[in-house]
Amino acid sequence: MPTFEILGLAALAALAWLWYDSIQVRGIGIGAAKAACAAEGLQLLDDTVAIASLRLARDDDGRVLLRRVYGFDYSDTGNNRRNGSVVLLGQRVLIVNVGLRLVASTPTLH
Repeated sequence: MPTFEILGLAALAALAWLWYDSIQVRGIGIGAAKAACAAEGLQLLDDTVAIASLRLARDDDGRVLLRRVYGFDYSDTGNNRRNGSVVLLGQRVLIVNVGLRLVASTPTLH
């Protein structure tokens, strides 16, 4: 086979692997977002996450892995939409961010 065909097949194989791996990691991100929202008493809107960033990063052992940041929407009152994010390194969840939110606001007079 000519070199161009071999490189083309290798590129297609790499893209197929990236697509398959991204589907698996996205499922992990959805699970992490659902768990974080359930733990905080929040409602995960649309039941999904969307890729916000994809880049190479090193783990604690020095291996190069894909670092993905997924964004999602949640609601704390049922009638609003707030932004959260999930950061994954490889298939490991690093951070789930549901942002700052107002827990109670009761004015007191002294």
